Amino acid sequence: MKKPFSIVVLALVAAFSSSLWAQQKEITLEDIWGGTFRMEFMDVLHSMNNGKEYSVLEFNRSTGTSSIDMYDYKSGEKVKTLVNSKNLPEVAYFISYDFSEDESKVLLATELDRVYRHSTLGTYYVYDTQTGNATLLSDDKVQEPTFSPDATKIAYGFENNLFVKDLESGTVTQVTKDGQKNKIINGITDWVYEEEFAFVRAFDWNTTSDKIAFIRFDETEVPEFSMDVYGNDLYPHAEVFKYPKAGENNAKVSLHMYDLTTRQTTEVDLSEFNPYYIPRIQWTKAPNVLSIQLMNRHQNVLDLVFVNAKDNTSELIHQEEDAAYVDITDDLTFLNDNSFIWTSENSGWNHIYHYNKNGKLIKQITDGPWEVTRYYGFDPKTGRVYYQSTENGSINRDVYSITSSGKNKIRLTQKTGSNSASFSSDYTYFINTFSSTEVPYMFTLHDALTGKPIREIKNNDALKEQLEDYKMSPKEFSTISVNGEELNMYTIKPLNFDPNKEYPLFMYQYSGPGSQNVANRWNGANDYWHQMLAQQGYIIVCVDGRGTGLKGRDFKKMTQKELGKYEVEDQIAVAKKLGALPYIDEERIGIWGWSYGGFMASNCLFQGADTFAMAIAVAPVTSWRFYDTIYTERYMTTPQENPSGYDENSPISHVDKLEGDFLLVHGSADDNVHFQNTMRLVEALIQADKDFDWAVYPDDNHGIYGGNTRLHLYRKMTQFVKESLGAPKAKTLEIKN
Repeated sequence: MKKPFSIVVLALVAAFSSSLWAQQKEITLEDIWGGTFRMEFMDVLHSMNNGKEYSVLEFNRSTGTSSIDMYDYKSGEKVKTLVNSKNLPEVAYFISYDFSEDESKVLLATELDRVYRHSTLGTYYVYDTQTGNATLLSDDKVQEPTFSPDATKIAYGFENNLFVKDLESGTVTQVTKDGQKNKIINGITDWVYEEEFAFVRAFDWNTTSDKIAFIRFDETEVPEFSMDVYGNDLYPHAEVFKYPKAGENNAKVSLHMYDLTTRQTTEVDLSEFNPYYIPRIQWTKAPNVLSIQLMNRHQNVLDLVFVNAKDNTSELIHQEEDAAYVDITDDLTFLNDNSFIWTSENSGWNHIYHYNKNGKLIKQITDGPWEVTRYYGFDPKTGRVYYQSTENGSINRDVYSITSSGKNKIRLTQKTGSNSASFSSDYTYFINTFSSTEVPYMFTLHDALTGKPIREIKNNDALKEQLEDYKMSPKEFSTISVNGEELNMYTIKPLNFDPNKEYPLFMYQYSGPGSQNVANRWNGANDYWHQMLAQQGYIIVCVDGRGTGLKGRDFKKMTQKELGKYEVEDQIAVAKKLGALPYIDEERIGIWGWSYGGFMASNCLFQGADTFAMAIAVAPVTSWRFYDTIYTERYMTTPQENPSGYDENSPISHVDKLEGDFLLVHGSADDNVHFQNTMRLVEALIQADKDFDWAVYPDDNHGIYGGNTRLHLYRKMTQFVKESLGAPKAKTLEIKN
């Protein structure tokens, strides 16, 4: 009697589960792009100098006003509202803020207009915390306004020149006068530096506020790129800017010093070093010693040079070399004795090193077959160094501390997933930001010495509870062995997955050098889209192939001079291996990606015609000849030196192999990956007599967003997936006689 009872119970459980599954909501594109899954964050977090309090930016949606609110670390009690825009007649609301070093003044950013990915032009106000008054910095929209350390002045960029405003007298001094669009830029980076070296402010104050070092960019010989912007007028207009494509001329850079006392500017002679690129400038703790980082064009030699501002003499302090390339970071930190912290892949993994002020190695502080992913700082009171790393697995992040002698390491975070930290100014506390695939972002306060949790600050439990009403499948992490490597992978299956059915497989990847998509963190917009597709009957897989990051120097740099070769081989091999599984239909495998991922998706479909049935490429690079110097040459050298590496791995060279369904998408005003990439691929496909689908989004940049744009794009992609890959189906059983 037990057996039938078990069957009945199982049947009831199955029926209940099926009923429960049927009652859950389907994720829609309107949910994803309409803000349904919006999260709570701590915006513009700043630790106050006293180490006891922190400030955050608050925005009141009902009144449309902004405020800077200060909280006590330990108790969580609100100490005060430092400034509220409702009390400032001049300022409706502000978008961001920056304190002066002594916290006597606050720079409020309003009306920001995006220039490129990192740069903006904005209207700024200087708020005095003592008087409560806000003063307009400039009638013009300016770039990168920065307080002097003594809070008496602000330097900023305007129309390619550098200016300094005295906050007491209101006097504005124009430091440079030769700035001219598409010719000379002073103190602000050009397009390619901003995009690839990831910084905009190319000037820095010394510690005594009497000198400014800045980089001058001479773009005269850099070729111009022109984009038509269609807008709403009768005639489109051309957006023209300097863009150095691989192998072409870069801006000529030079280093200059401005002395505020003498009002004299001098150029620093760097000719004895590798001054082709100047990717970082930073004053040391000594007021007359400037550090600069210099690189050769191949980016495989990095010089750290100290410049003496008294006589403009320079000295090589440290040099990094690599057979492939040297990464630029923001980890350089000077201690009170002018010794410095530095990170390097010298051991084969990214680790922390301590050098004295003359560049002599004192100690390699961290070591092991794992990566330091962020350096947070050094506490002189305890002698401890704080950092984030992959010691708990390459898909996870944890926060650690260790003594500067490399001993007594402490893991400060306990939850497995993605942990990051923001430390109080005196390293008494840190605010931990944590998320995983199962836990949306939460913010907790911890003791910095022990990692002991003190209190929860903010969570997204409401979002997690809301998502219980939706069909959400777990993201399953694993590794897959192909081409002699164990590659990180995640899989999302339909919630009602049935191993007796055959499912279409839809693969997602980015695959660029040093990147990571397979990570134990909370959902982004693409994750929700993948969840939506999974509940409509698709199995989603993402694999980080060779050349991606966080698995050591050799794994990351093995694609050198051959971008698109090994990465494509890996994705094809993964698709073949997964296609052999009984529940995956090997005839219905697709792949998609954006930017580098679009380059990859195109190549995979063309070169893997016997494996992939479809691909979607959004804003893809189609030939590295069309992309910028700094990024491309870092991995490929120049096309003059490496023509086969450029051409043999270009999708344009493989259009004749296309057999499956192909959707190509691009924004016409993409300043990063130019629309030219898509137009050249389209022409090659036409001449090869290949059918394909494509969509152009007018005046959209590399992100393709704004208004209904993302909703329209993802609706188009969803429909293309459905038409190309179809729905899951029951297996056909072979009956043998």
